[in-house]
Amino acid sequence: MIYLDHAATTACAPEAVQAMLPYFTELFGNPSNIYGLSLKARKAVNQARSEVAKAINAKLAAEITFTASGSEADNLAIIGIAKSRSEIGRHLITSRVEHHAVLNCFHMLEREGFKVTYLPVSKEGRVDPDSVAQAITKETTLISVMMANNEIGTLQPIAAIAEIAKKHGIYMHTDAVQAAGAMHIDVQELGVDALSISAHKFYGPKGVGALYLRQGCHPTPIILGGGQEKGLRSGTENVPGIIGLARALALVNENGEAKRRCLTELREQLIEGVLARIPDVIVTGSRTERLPGMASFAVKGIEGESLVIQLDRRGICASAGAACNTGQSGGSHVLNALGLPVSLTRGSLRLSLGYENTAEEIEQTISALAEAIELLRSVIPRRHGAGRKKA
Repeated sequence: MIYLDHAATTACAPEAVQAMLPYFTELFGNPSNIYGLSLKARKAVNQARSEVAKAINAKLAAEITFTASGSEADNLAIIGIAKSRSEIGRHLITSRVEHHAVLNCFHMLEREGFKVTYLPVSKEGRVDPDSVAQAITKETTLISVMMANNEIGTLQPIAAIAEIAKKHGIYMHTDAVQAAGAMHIDVQELGVDALSISAHKFYGPKGVGALYLRQGCHPTPIILGGGQEKGLRSGTENVPGIIGLARALALVNENGEAKRRCLTELREQLIEGVLARIPDVIVTGSRTERLPGMASFAVKGIEGESLVIQLDRRGICASAGAACNTGQSGGSHVLNALGLPVSLTRGSLRLSLGYENTAEEIEQTISALAEAIELLRSVIPRRHGAGRKKA
């Protein structure tokens, strides 16, 4: 099997699994209690919090809140900040190409009376910082723009947008779920007030995420209960998952620049090979400002999900876009925002690379992709009756 769907999820690193195991068994204590077994669990959670803070250059460990997913982290940041600042203003800004974990928060807030500006993007999927500045009103309290797009890999100018937000006293959140592990993240350089990540995107376990909240940023909680996580996120902490998240994040940051260069080389090998060997295929997203391991295409004349099935039969795991969109009608909102015609958006393909992939696997993938597309294109005319004689 050649696995090229790392944007959907990654295998849990063996080192992360080993770090987690004791907290399923002999160190199973609830970190909210005060006896020895629980104090060991609490110490482990606090150590993990410090490690995550260090990994993203947060000033304080207390600026890290653990959640059950990247989606929950997005929800807490967006809904929580919007509601906590509703007396100041009820206007919010985001982009048209955000993940549904972000967009659906804004849709819900609109139903509650907030006004939302959805920024357009360029043909490469980039937000123009000038459009952010022009959208700001006296009522604006929050801007949320993703760091890297999960379908096409395009990177956004987060630092420039955050600087504009800061000048106007507006909170800035970025969904960094797709970027964490694949990109260097420094919250001081970015200048954001809130940032979301999810462990399973960077070789950690599923079911755990984290939210960075700059000191002084106090969102209204959206999950109520026993007051865990400084009252921001009630519910008994997923101690093994938290340990796994911290360990996985530390691992991907080791020799990070070298790893990213390798991914970029493989990505370019894949893109150049596809464009050279397969006609009527375009690259979606930016060719330069994109995730190191993300190659995304639009293939004319075929359905993306049919192509994914053909690749699967050849031992290659790929995606027709975001995993959470599979099976939905209406096409990709991201590709629609780029202004691509339906003839291309239907043939979307996302190949997302990981640190274990090799140049040999890329060559095999290019050959398999060319074969699969040729097969599908040969079948499609017959399905529509092309070439049949009239009765």
